[in-house]
Amino acid sequence: MEEIQDTKHTIRNDMASAIDAFSAQEITEKTGQIETRLFEFANFLESNISLLYIHHGLEVNTRGILDRCLGYNKIVVLPAFNTETYQMKLMKVDNLSTDLKMGPRKILEPDLESCKIVPIERIDIAIIPGIALDEKGGRIGSGQGFYDRLIPKLPITTRKVSLAFEFQIVQQVPMESHDKYVDIIITEKRIIYKI
Repeated sequence: MEEIQDTKHTIRNDMASAIDAFSAQEITEKTGQIETRLFEFANFLESNISLLYIHHGLEVNTRGILDRCLGYNKIVVLPAFNTETYQMKLMKVDNLSTDLKMGPRKILEPDLESCKIVPIERIDIAIIPGIALDEKGGRIGSGQGFYDRLIPKLPITTRKVSLAFEFQIVQQVPMESHDKYVDIIITEKRIIYKI
């Protein structure tokens, strides 16, 4: 178990070094390609209620995706995190300028005062953040387990999709019993369906 944690830590550090090797313009271009691929992806286009995330650290930037979703009148759901229980509330966001506030993880998240809770069974597609992934759908996140707790609660019909730069795809993510897989990964070069 400790060995797996060490390996995950090393992979996170490797990803930080890899992202630093690209210029801001290169990352912006790759992000745009991922966004284009997502908006051409049938499961995403057909979804009405989409769980998304606000990027943090090494995750693919979702600001453009969020803006486009709201422009297309999609129902956008973002998580509000409880750092004591490691659970999240899924909240409908209508306006990125007025509905968000700084949360306990130093990430913008829905304001519980102005946003409504969306029942988890209503989520059509869940965009799950990741720092490193493999072609089997294994993922390494921030290490706090928020999404590993969320994924099993999502309906079986809800597509679980991660966005990643191609360099974030590794040969094999070391998985522990509590780690959960995603179904599909979208990079700037391809769409990977879980093997």
